[in-house]
Amino acid sequence: MAPKETTTNSNSNGMQEFKLAVIGGGGVGKSALTVQFIQNIYIEEYDPTIEDSYRKHAKIDDKPVFLEILDTAGQEEYKALRDSYMRTADGFLMVYSVIDRKTFEEVNEFYEQILRVKDCDKAPMVLVGNKCDLESERVIRIDEAKVYSKQLGIPMIETSAKQRLNVDESFALLVREVRKSLKSSDEDQLTKKKKKPCSIL
Repeated sequence: MAPKETTTNSNSNGMQEFKLAVIGGGGVGKSALTVQFIQNIYIEEYDPTIEDSYRKHAKIDDKPVFLEILDTAGQEEYKALRDSYMRTADGFLMVYSVIDRKTFEEVNEFYEQILRVKDCDKAPMVLVGNKCDLESERVIRIDEAKVYSKQLGIPMIETSAKQRLNVDESFALLVREVRKSLKSSDEDQLTKKKKKPCSIL
């Protein structure tokens, strides 16, 4: 059965529901960020994820929201799984490790694949530099990442899952991007409706 296209709805309580995917290369801390956000705990050991799904009620900018968060596989051998979650997710946290240049370089591949799968020019995304507590091992400077995120046209933030630094903020930033994109697509729909020619009887 083909995965159904994403429709971002409010549930019966009028609460917005979003599906967010946490993506990036292997070992960047996607699971650590997700579990820290959901459960307020830091997982130390690295156990490669295939795909885990979490749910959380949150309040972002005083508006309640229900989030389904997909913690995805970064390993090359799970590449084939990416299309299906990219198709159904509303927004993406693209995570790299500030101590690993290869993971920073891999971001572009994820970025282009998302746009290709979604068949659009722009999708809600946030660039996340994780492990910023490991300052002495840093190889990606924040100004380099900011220049890159500007080129992509997406916001950027640094996090530490270990110290719980900017963890909530990164997810809140992504929810704002999703809301912004929904608002602009609603406005586009309205504009299209207004532009319909009137038929003269």
